[in-house]
This record gives sequence, C-alpha cells and structure tokens, in this order.
Amino acid sequence: MKKWTNLLFISFTFLLVSCVMNAKPESGENKTAAKGEVIVLDKASFLTKVYNYEKNQNEWVYEGDKPCIIDFYADWCGPCKKVAPILHDLAILYKNDIVVYKINVDNEKELARTFGIQSIPTILFVPVKGKPQKAMGALPREEFVKQIDSYLLGK
Repeated sequence: MKKWTNLLFISFTFLLVSCVMNAKPESGENKTAAKGEVIVLDKASFLTKVYNYEKNQNEWVYEGDKPCIIDFYADWCGPCKKVAPILHDLAILYKNDIVVYKINVDNEKELARTFGIQSIPTILFVPVKGKPQKAMGALPREEFVKQIDSYLLGK
C-alpha cells in the first residue's frame, strides 16, 4: 500500500509541475505561440493582442489575426487545474489556427472585473470577426473541440 501511495504522490506532483510549467510568461510569445503553447496575458498584453477596451469602449474590436481562447483562471482553483492540460493539448493541436491565452484573475483583477468574471474557470471563445462567447466551468475536451471547430473556425 505504501508503494501505491508513493506512486500516487509522485504522479500528482508530476502532473502539478506539468500544469504550472505550461503557463509561459509574455516574453518569447511568438516562439511559444508557434509551438502551440498557452500564453499568459497581463493587462498590457491583453490590450494589444486581444481587445483594447480603453480605446474602444462601446464596440468589441479584436486585435489578433487568429481566433483565440481565453481562460480566466486561478492557481488555487481545482476545476482550472483540470482544464489546463486540455487547453495545452488543444494549443498544440490547433497551433496553426488559434491562440490559447490564460489570465490569472488573482493577478489581473481589473480584467476579471471588466469582463464580469464571477466564477472560474470562465472561457472566452473569440473569433476574428464577431463577438466572443463566454462559457463557465470546466468544459470537457469534446466541448472545446466543438466550439473551436464550429464557432472559431467555422468548420
């Protein structure tokens, strides 16, 4: 029984370290996006890469050239930890078609407030043209694929 407990602990630690390592800082974004990594945004990068709500207060104007997914999360959130590896896999799978971003609501309270984030994870699916769609909770992989294929890529 002790061996199983140790094995479970080592597996959990490895999974936790893997999830934490998936969140890359803003620097080197072009390299990580090309490899299909999940990119962590702060307010300044959000304004330049996604939506400058200070400049365009009345109309959504997407700043990116590829559709994106934005995961509003917190490090302590269990469901957020469940979604993280799914988003990492999808970032790799769709690396030529979409960009996957993460915003830590504890670090970026203004962004969370601006978008009315009241529960986490909250996911925004942002097409190049049109308004984003919001989904709350830990979505299964199949739902992410469905939203990416139908809403973001129009397949």
